[in-house]
Amino acid sequence: MITVKLFGTLRIDSGVKQVQTEAKRVKDIYAPVLDAIRTKQPDTCITLKTLKGCRIAVNGNAASPNAALQSGDIVYLFQKTPSAVPMGF
Repeated sequence: MITVKLFGTLRIDSGVKQVQTEAKRVKDIYAPVLDAIRTKQPDTCITLKTLKGCRIAVNGNAASPNAALQSGDIVYLFQKTPSAVPMGF
C-alpha cells in the first residue's frame, strides 16, 4: 500500500490530506488521488493536469512520475504555485 500525502494549496483546495492506494509507479497514483478528491469535493477545479503538474517526492526525495514505488512508500504532492511577485515589477 502506498500513502499519498497532499500539501499546500492542493490540500486546501481538495480538502484531502492523504490517500492510500496501490501503485507500481508514481504516475499510477494520479487517478486514485483524483477520485478521492472528487468524492470529497465533487465540484472541484482540480484536474488530472493539476496533479501531473505537482512537484513530487517519494520518502522525502525528489522523484519523477516514472519513479518506481514499493509497498510502504510515501509520496508527497506539492502543487506548484505562481510567483508571489506582483505583475509589473
